[in-house]
Amino acid sequence: MLAKNQRHTVTITGWSAEGLGVARIGGQVVFVHDALRGEVCDIQILKVQKHIAYAKTVQVVTPSPARIQPDCPHFGRCGGCQFRHATYEEELEAKRQRVEDCLCRIGGWGGTVPGVYGAKNTERYRNKVQFPIAPDAIGFYAGRSHQVLDVPDCRLQGPGAAQIRAAVKDWMETYRVPAYDEATGTGLLRHLYVRSNCKGESLCCLVANGEALPQEADLVQRIRQVCPEIVGIVLNVNTARTNVILGLGYRTLWGQNWLEDTLCGLNFRLSVPSFYQVNAPQAEVLYNVALDFAGLTGEETVLDLYCGVGTISLVMAKRAKRVIGVEIVPAAVTDAEENARCNGVSHAQFWYGDAGSAASRFCQEGLRPDVVVVDPPRKGLSPQTIEAIAAMAPDRMVYVSCDPGTLARDVKALGTAGYQLEQVQPVDMFPRTKHVETVCRLSKLNAEHHY
Repeated sequence: MLAKNQRHTVTITGWSAEGLGVARIGGQVVFVHDALRGEVCDIQILKVQKHIAYAKTVQVVTPSPARIQPDCPHFGRCGGCQFRHATYEEELEAKRQRVEDCLCRIGGWGGTVPGVYGAKNTERYRNKVQFPIAPDAIGFYAGRSHQVLDVPDCRLQGPGAAQIRAAVKDWMETYRVPAYDEATGTGLLRHLYVRSNCKGESLCCLVANGEALPQEADLVQRIRQVCPEIVGIVLNVNTARTNVILGLGYRTLWGQNWLEDTLCGLNFRLSVPSFYQVNAPQAEVLYNVALDFAGLTGEETVLDLYCGVGTISLVMAKRAKRVIGVEIVPAAVTDAEENARCNGVSHAQFWYGDAGSAASRFCQEGLRPDVVVVDPPRKGLSPQTIEAIAAMAPDRMVYVSCDPGTLARDVKALGTAGYQLEQVQPVDMFPRTKHVETVCRLSKLNAEHHY
C-alpha cells in the first residue's frame, strides 16, 4: 500500500491530462510533478487516494532528451504553465496523445489523431489576462489553490499587461486600497483585466467589490501614463460572494468600453465580457480548419451555437447562404450584431439565449440547418442541446472543443444520436499550458456527402 512521504524509483510512462508524468507502483497510478515521459525518477508520495496517488520528483535519475531548463522563475508554483520543463515538440505530442486517448477511451472512437497544429510563437501570445488581486499580490493562482502569487511579469502575456499591473499596484499602495478577501467578503479590488489587440491597443477593466474606487482620476492618469496605447478603462462591479470574475454592472472611467481587433480579415468589436480567443494567430488556424470541415458551397444554412461576438459565424458567412448565431451573454450578442454590420454581412442573424433552449425552439419552429457549429465552454454540450441538434438533423456538425474529455463524452452521445466522427484536428491555442483545442467534423449517418 502506498503511503504519504514514501520514496520510490519509477519509470514515467506517459502524461496526465494536467501535464503531470504518469507512473505505476504495484498497479496503482501515480501522477508525478516535474516528470517527463520516458524518465526514471526518484519520487516522494504527496497524497494517496482510493485509485490514484500524487508525488513529486526528488531526483531525475535518467532525464528525457525532451527535458529543458524552465525559463520562468514562477514555474512549478504558478498554475498557469505546465510544460516549461519540456521541449515544444514533446508538449505537442502529449496534447495529441491526450485527445486520442479521450476520443478512443471515452468516445469509443477507433481512429488516430493527427499531429497538433503548433504555434509559430509560444511566447507573449495571449491577448487577454485576468489577474486575481490579494493583499500584497497581483498575479496568478498557485497550482490547485486560491493562493495568489505576486507575478510582476508573465511570459505568456504582452508587455502592456505587466505595465498596467505595476501601475495599479502602485496606486493601491499609495492610497492603501484594500484587496478583496475571498474568505471574509471584505476588501475592494478583486481582479485586474486587460485585453489587447493586434495593433497593441489595450482595454482595461478593474473588478471591484463596490461601485466606486478611491482617487479614480489618479488611477486613470497612472494607467494612461504607463500604457499610452490604452483605449478605455472600465470599472466592473461585483459584490457577490462568488468565484465568478465579472459582475453585471459596468461604468466607464475613461475612454471607450470596447476594443476593436482584426481576425481572418474581419473586424471585431469586443466588450469586456465577450468571449474571444486569446491567441489570435492560432485562432485563425482554428477557424480555417472549422471552415474547411464545414464543407460549405454557398448554399447552406449554418447554425452557430455559442457564437460569442460572432467570430466563427462571420467566418462561416463567407461561404454560407445564411448564418444564425446564438449566445447567452447579452453584450456579446450586441457586439456580434455590430460586427456583422461593420463587416457588411447582411445574411447573419444573432439571438440571445441558452444554446440548448434556443436549439429546441428553432427545432420546434422547423429550422433545418445544413451545418451546426458548436464551440461550447469546458463543460461541453447539455443533453438538451444534443437532442435538439439531432432533431434538426443537419447533414454535418463542426465541434470546436477546449476540453478533450467532454468532447469525447459528447462524441459518444452524438454517435448514439446518429452522427459519426469523421475528422479530427487538434490546434494548440495555449502553448506551454495543458490546454488544447480540437476541431471535429461529424456527419449524419446515411447522409449524402457532396464535399
